[in-house]
Amino acid sequence: MVDQAAEEITRYHEQTKHHVNRYARSPGYMDWKNQPNPFRVFEGTLTIPLPLAAQNPSLEHMALYRRRAVSGEPFSLSSLAGFLELSLGLSAWKVYGNSRWSLRINPSSGNLHPTEAHLVLPAMKGLEAGLYHYNPLRHALEQRAAIPHDLWRQITGHFNTDGFMVALSSIFWREAWKYGERAFRYCNHDAGHALAALGFSAALKGWKLSCLNGLSDDDIETLLGFDRTAWEPLEAEHPDLVCFVQEQNGPAVARTLPQEVIRAFADLIIAGKPNRLSPNRDDWQIIYRTAEHCRKPRTEEARCDYGDKPFFTHPPAPLTATDIIRRRRSATAFDPDGSIDQERFFALLDKTLPRNHCPPFDVGLGAAAVHLLLFVHNVPPLARGLYFFCRNPEDLQALRKAFRSDFLWEPVTDDLPLYLLRTGDVRQEAIEVSCNQEIAGFSAFSLGMIARFEQTLRSTPYRYRHLFWETGIVGQVLYLEAEAQGARGTGIGCFFDDPVHSLAGLADNTWQSLYHFTVGRPIEDPRLTTLPPYHHLKRNSDAV
Repeated sequence: MVDQAAEEITRYHEQTKHHVNRYARSPGYMDWKNQPNPFRVFEGTLTIPLPLAAQNPSLEHMALYRRRAVSGEPFSLSSLAGFLELSLGLSAWKVYGNSRWSLRINPSSGNLHPTEAHLVLPAMKGLEAGLYHYNPLRHALEQRAAIPHDLWRQITGHFNTDGFMVALSSIFWREAWKYGERAFRYCNHDAGHALAALGFSAALKGWKLSCLNGLSDDDIETLLGFDRTAWEPLEAEHPDLVCFVQEQNGPAVARTLPQEVIRAFADLIIAGKPNRLSPNRDDWQIIYRTAEHCRKPRTEEARCDYGDKPFFTHPPAPLTATDIIRRRRSATAFDPDGSIDQERFFALLDKTLPRNHCPPFDVGLGAAAVHLLLFVHNVPPLARGLYFFCRNPEDLQALRKAFRSDFLWEPVTDDLPLYLLRTGDVRQEAIEVSCNQEIAGFSAFSLGMIARFEQTLRSTPYRYRHLFWETGIVGQVLYLEAEAQGARGTGIGCFFDDPVHSLAGLADNTWQSLYHFTVGRPIEDPRLTTLPPYHHLKRNSDAV
């Protein structure tokens, strides 16, 4: 069964590659009358409005990666509201002519937002213990089930500490509406972005996320009531992951839930009818077949030792951690003369290395399996050229063997696993392999994320999704670090898969490029008007 699942997933991956003379299948046009609603609502539920932050915490940039040495904020409706506002809430509204659209803290392919969040919360002032869905448009919780006191006491006893659970799920149709069969990839990118956003926001509260990596997808569906929800056809939410959130100084927690707790959740009465997202939907069957082959079984809970490497020293960022989070945008155009100096470039790459007790990678997905193939355009005084950043030293020798034999592999600095492959102007190559998009070549640098692919699928097919989650986490780090360094980033989902591999010398599926990214000095569009994120809500702010 494992071999068959791996083969089917590989078949999906091959079929959904973009080629210079043939793109992956998609609708081919924008069917505006069926554009999915970007906001899920569970109709008929008790809705609890959350307070908005009256002011931002004045924590410096590195607080994103170094949790405060003091105890975390107490769990309350106010602190929970702040955690969600700075992770999955709205960041702004954009207006152009008669069109208006929202932006969110967590980025999404095409701003389509397939990712939904659900929370399992204890009783607190103003809130009953229960299962809730987070509605970012209303900045509110929708109660889907009440949790009896005895069940919550059982959960607390299992983790041996206070806390709550937050879960992510994906609605494939939201991405498939525009991107067709490649949408499954993009949904999982977005789940990774959202997971990193949760980790960063938790850190600013003095909290820590731990992925319950032993749970199965069946467990998660039962926990969240998905198996008892009347979904519209092709609009169901598919389970991604569940994390436990605790104070950072708390004990190490179990990475799973007992079967008796799951069975108790199966008996809860689930409320709420999911709103219909589109009048009609197209059935991209390959996505749903692949999702079935990627379903995760129950596994042994896993932990990983990343080491405690100190962070690269760099000039302090002028922005606070909260300002960086709120200002994050996706650039649409870059100044081709814009640059990022070498020290800031090194500091940015350094943040993508996993470390113990440092968000967002310490959530516990496993050892790093994604590396960065870099097109350096304007990072003075670093020479222009093709570089490689190895995020897991155990992969270095295998990568050197798989890549082109004429690459230099010259170490750039003793402080980072960064290697020069060849010098020269690589702007045009970067543009060509990224579906001829100028943003990949007119930036300071761009990159492709190269993943340990075949081995991962052969041993654990469900980790196909995890590889994309990891690229999304890396992407979120790049987004925030670009803002911190006075630049801007953009994720690139459209690239020509195999030409990227040919450029690197990769001849088979041992390694695959899964996501591209670019960073530079943005050119702003003066035609757009920006409005505050929650200007549409008539609600008093509260200190968070």
